[in-house]
Amino acid sequence: MNAIGYFAEGARRGNAKRSIGSQNRAFLDFCTREGYEVAATFLDTAAHDGRPGFEQLLAFLDRDDRGFTVVSIDTLSALGKDLGHAAMRLLAIENHGVQVVTTDGAGAALNQLVNTWADRGDGTPISEKVRAAMRRKAVRGEVLGRPPYGYRVGPRRRLELVPDEAVVVRYIFRLYLQESMGIRKIAGQLNDEQVPTRRGGRWSMVTVRDLLRNRAYLGNYSRFGTTVTGSHPALVSHDDFRLVQERLQSRYPGTRERKVVPFLLSGIVFCARCGNKMIGVSRRQKWTTRSGEARAASYRYYQCESRTNQSACGYNTQRAAELESRLRERLSDNEPGPLSVRRAGNADSYMLDMLGQVERIESRMKRNRRQLEEVVADAAHGHITIERVRTLGASLVDENHALQAELDAAKARLAAQNTAAEREQHLTTLRDRLTAEWADLPFDELQAGLREIIDRIDVDGPGLRITLRA
Repeated sequence: MNAIGYFAEGARRGNAKRSIGSQNRAFLDFCTREGYEVAATFLDTAAHDGRPGFEQLLAFLDRDDRGFTVVSIDTLSALGKDLGHAAMRLLAIENHGVQVVTTDGAGAALNQLVNTWADRGDGTPISEKVRAAMRRKAVRGEVLGRPPYGYRVGPRRRLELVPDEAVVVRYIFRLYLQESMGIRKIAGQLNDEQVPTRRGGRWSMVTVRDLLRNRAYLGNYSRFGTTVTGSHPALVSHDDFRLVQERLQSRYPGTRERKVVPFLLSGIVFCARCGNKMIGVSRRQKWTTRSGEARAASYRYYQCESRTNQSACGYNTQRAAELESRLRERLSDNEPGPLSVRRAGNADSYMLDMLGQVERIESRMKRNRRQLEEVVADAAHGHITIERVRTLGASLVDENHALQAELDAAKARLAAQNTAAEREQHLTTLRDRLTAEWADLPFDELQAGLREIIDRIDVDGPGLRITLRA
């Protein structure tokens, strides 16, 4: 059985700082004591930006020949400057099917993390104290956050009806249950009847679906795993709500496995008729030939979001492969379209956009880490099991990994924008590279490159207008 050692400069055991040499000796003693063979060691020092050693460790764990392996660390502090960062990196390792242990013989590092979290006492961070206070309010049935459509927050912090909105909620349930209308048609009918959402906007499939699934309309208030029954007036009976959920489940069974394949031009292609975004839509079709042979095929389109979600606009639909091929041909031309010169004062708007994008990604990563901290805190308080931490943490770790890749790409694009001349040369070089290596580039790299050089694509039928960034 193999063991991998991971060392980090600045790790501490108790109040004592642990050198890389001390961590290495402890790892070798651990392998001798437990009968492990040393498979590899990785380290990070303060001289390195980020944690390249940790990334190399994850890459090693992706190898098919790594064998049956454990990862050994000196202490939890080797994984991060605080328990939140340590939890994220620990679960990133365990996502590879590998257990993390400490060299002091205390056993599984995840158990130690949860126990350490529980033992902090007065050291509990403010965010966790706020969460505990919010949980106590939820137990009393007090409203936390924005009330659902159809209700407002009353003087006793309980939900009370908004008469005009309550009528719409009952109307939506009746259309779906008694008149057998689908959520797309319901959204279209509400928009045709000029019934506004709470913010005065148009109804979409998503807003209708989420409303039909909201258990608050049963008169029960749920937050933080706590449900207070009869806390406010109900808008739908239990029998009707159950029938609606059964119908939703039959149309969109949650148990079926769906492999989501992203669309290359998401976020930059727009409907030239109404100005709304075109969204990716997948369709599967089955049929039987005259000879009795069963066949199936899948089709991918870009469709106007107004048409898809709100039953507005015309039937503006583009086959994904054909539109992407036309885009590649146009980008290969010497004059693919107009330039988008967007400036804010003396600063290039693109630079401001990129800085804002970096800040937004970093904010999402902090929020992601806070969610993981809440999961570990729930385990420390005995609300969930260690296995549940692994399950919930896996999706948060995957999301964090995707955000980190997005952040690295954004910072790299930002670093390329030093001067106007350099930026122009960079965009020209990138455009030439994308068109030449289109079929060979990884999807994420091709998509990020297109978003960097293209401001928007307006499409209607065969018409294609590409607005490039300047």
